[in-house]
Parts: sequence; C-alpha cells; structure tokens
Amino acid sequence: MARAVSELIAAASRLRDDSQSIARRMVSEGVADLVYNPLDYAWEVHKEFILRTGGSGSKCVLLGMNPGPHGMGQMGIPFAATSVVRDLIGITGITVERPEVIHPKRPVNGLEHPKEEVSGTRLWGVLEHRYGGIDKISQEVYIVNHCPLMILNGENGTNVTPNNISGQVVDDLMDICDQHLREVVDALGARKVVGIGKYAEKRAISALHGYGVSIETCWHPSPASPLANRNGGADWRANISKVLP
Repeated sequence: MARAVSELIAAASRLRDDSQSIARRMVSEGVADLVYNPLDYAWEVHKEFILRTGGSGSKCVLLGMNPGPHGMGQMGIPFAATSVVRDLIGITGITVERPEVIHPKRPVNGLEHPKEEVSGTRLWGVLEHRYGGIDKISQEVYIVNHCPLMILNGENGTNVTPNNISGQVVDDLMDICDQHLREVVDALGARKVVGIGKYAEKRAISALHGYGVSIETCWHPSPASPLANRNGGADWRANISKVLP
C-alpha cells in the first residue's frame, strides 16, 4: 500500500510540473485567457489527499474531467467541496497558495472557500452513504480528475472544459493527462475505471486501450445537468450506484 501511495504522489508531481508549462502555453497561444493549476498552488492539500486515500487497496478509479471553480480549483482535491474536505476527508489547517495570476472573478480561498461545490457534495455524499467514512470509501474507490487544469475565458472567468478547446497544445495536454491516468491505474492495480460523464469515459477508453481494464460510465453530478437534477437527484444516485463496487 505504501508503494501505491509513493507512486501516486510521483505521478501527480510529474503531471503538476508538465501541466504547468502547458498552462503557460495555452495562454500565450490564445487558447485560454487564464489557466489555474491547483496541483501547483494546492499541492500540499492534494498530497495529503493521496496519503489519506491512495493506499487503502481500491481497485476502482472514479475519473472526473477537470477542476471546477468551487471544488478542486480551490482545494486541489477532485470533486472537492468545503464541508466534504473538512468533515469527511478530514483535511484542515493546510495553507493553499495562489495562482501566479488571479482572475478578479475567480479568487482562490483554499479550504475556507465559502461556496460549496454541488458536484462534490453529491458525489461524496453518495459514497459516504454507501460505504461510510473516508477509510471505508478509500478501500472501494479512488477519485482523480483526468485534466488538472482549470481553464478560464472572458471577463467573467467562465470555466471552460477541455472538450471545448482545441489545438496542438491541447493535444499535448491530453497526452500527459492520459499518461497520468495510466500511471494511476498501474499504481493501484486498478481493474475498473468509471468515467463520471461521457467525456471522462471517452478519455479513459482512449488512454487505456489494451490495458484490459473495465471501463464504465455514469452521469455527471453537475447541477447544470438535467439528468443529475431529475427527481431531486434520485435518478442520478440510482445511476451511479449501478457502477460503484
């Protein structure tokens, strides 16, 4: 288990450094107005997350797309939400640094961010209900985002998902993200990857071709998704429950 954790930390640190240079290219080449890399400025929180959840024996990876402005973009944890990180995962008291350049509409408040990330409370809430505390959850699933970058455009700092941008620099970004996913699967000895949303499923299928890993998908819990909101979220909870171990 200790080896899995050390390999996950090493893989994340490589992704952190490689994606930082790509983030600068994305801005200089006009692909994005601003790019945040929470693996860089929230590294200490992300590392603590790996230490707490990466060595418990999970063989199932839950794969997200990229950071949201109120979740991983604040705290460096996939599908983070302020109360989840504090009360369920149990991470407190770690200082989150700041991006090199901050969009005025997208401040980074770290672990004290005042707005909850709904996708995060939904996902972690289902996992807590199904398995119990963070130790039990981590024995069953390991959560990671395919892309670590939060991509912002326009005066409002609109959060842009990777499927809505293109160019050689984006292809290069996808290459290092695919490689990181393979390294995560190798470190865990994972047998199953669940893409949270169709985009994540597509990236998993591409990155893990020939790996012999089972790949499934569920609806994304975003409040912007009609499927996730249907019947007060009950349909989404039933949908994800079908693919959870």
